This record gives sequence, structure tokens and C-alpha cells, in this order.
Amino acid sequence: MKAWIGLIALLMLGACSSSSVPPEETEGGWTRWVCDSKAEVLWRFADDSRDVVDLRLGGSDMVHRLHQGPAGSGAFYSDNVIAFHTKGEEGLVYWVNNDDLIGRGCQAP
Repeated sequence: MKAWIGLIALLMLGACSSSSVPPEETEGGWTRWVCDSKAEVLWRFADDSRDVVDLRLGGSDMVHRLHQGPAGSGAFYSDNVIAFHTKGEEGLVYWVNNDDLIGRGCQAP
């Protein structure tokens, strides 16, 4: 009986650790990532479909609504002003018009 209880407890703990909730979620559902350039990126999924991302840079109140596009790997979102490419728990952010890098290696601090 104790073995079954231990097994159930381990399974429940494993389910909790594989949750898709971002580790650094802030008020309003924003996830905070910091890039190698020290740029701060706040992002969240705009709806349950995960096809649209809201993104803010640093302390700015300006929200860019990025739509998902094709990606070789990971997920790619853009509004034709800013592009946000994620793969796993890491991301890359850049200005679309001149490919100027805002930050790479963006991840939860």
C-alpha cells in the first residue's frame, strides 16, 4: 500500500513539474525574460490558441501584438516591426526592418 501511495505522489509531482506555466510569470500573465544584451522582454500569449503573443520591451507600456508565422524550429512571431523567435525556454528578439538585434539568449533570469 505504501508503495502505491509513493508512486502516486511521484506521478503527481512529475505532472506539476512539467506544467506549461512560464516560471517567471508576473502580474497580468506577463513572462519576464532578460537577454544577453541585458534587454528585458515581457511577453504573454494573447489567447489560448498560442498563435498570438503580446510583447513589451523593457519598462515600455507599448504592446506589440505579434502573430505566429512559419519557423524552421521553435516558434516565430512578428508584427512586421519586431520579431520574436522562441525555442524551448529561450528566445531571440530583433527589429524586422533592419534585422537589428535587440537581444539573443533571452530567458527567465
